[in-house]
Amino acid sequence: MTAIPTHAIAIAGASGRMGRMLIEAVQAAPDCRLVGALDVAGSPALGQDASAFLGHASGVEITADLRAGLKNARALIDFTRPEGTMAHLKACREFGMALVIGTTGFSEVQKAEIAAAARYIPIMLSPNMSIGVNVTLKLLEMAARAMSSGYDIEIIEAHHRHKVDAPSGTALKMGEVIASALGRDLKDCAVYERYGHTGERDPSTIGFSTIRGGDIVGDHTVLFAGTGERIEITHKSASRVTYAQGALRAVRFLADRKSGHYDMFDVLGLR
Repeated sequence: MTAIPTHAIAIAGASGRMGRMLIEAVQAAPDCRLVGALDVAGSPALGQDASAFLGHASGVEITADLRAGLKNARALIDFTRPEGTMAHLKACREFGMALVIGTTGFSEVQKAEIAAAARYIPIMLSPNMSIGVNVTLKLLEMAARAMSSGYDIEIIEAHHRHKVDAPSGTALKMGEVIASALGRDLKDCAVYERYGHTGERDPSTIGFSTIRGGDIVGDHTVLFAGTGERIEITHKSASRVTYAQGALRAVRFLADRKSGHYDMFDVLGLR
């Protein structure tokens, strides 16, 4: 019988909501093994067993020491914040390991640094690893091409009160996909704020609206508003488990790759 390959995985932000969801997903996957758990210096979770919240021990302690946390790993999954991810990026390049990034809010300079590192290690970067969201992105690409004129495009997103960046990375990715399908650059056509006397809507723009409140995991709607009709393409997340499962699919995808800059379209064969 052929042995199931084991993916040795470290998790960044191990004590956070997403970190815990990732740890639970790794522990439940027969082909994955938790070998490292990272958190920021000063976190009250440091020194604790990474899966204690599940009621059993993993034998992996949460640490702020990158070298200790990554020494046995072949891949790191990171859903933290840009400054943390950039530090992890340098460590992954040093250790030659794969990096799955779900962090959002990167600057253009940081995105360029990630792309440069991908010449040396395999990196999968996606603002949303939900399989459903990425299928939605493909549908948006098709819709934008079919409704390239005569339709105003608005993107509305809603997240929990703790989210610190806006618009969401997923909303921006939706805008990028739509703009690319229309032959535009999102930087040139995005409208993020409206207040006061704005004048008539420029039909070449893509508008964004942001809602923050409660414990909303993530809702995204793209509105194509034409004359006499409107089309709404919506994705709603009820649990972060979809992101965790997508991240594990990304780890498996990167396992036999030496380098490269990938996204979930590559992982899911939607390119």
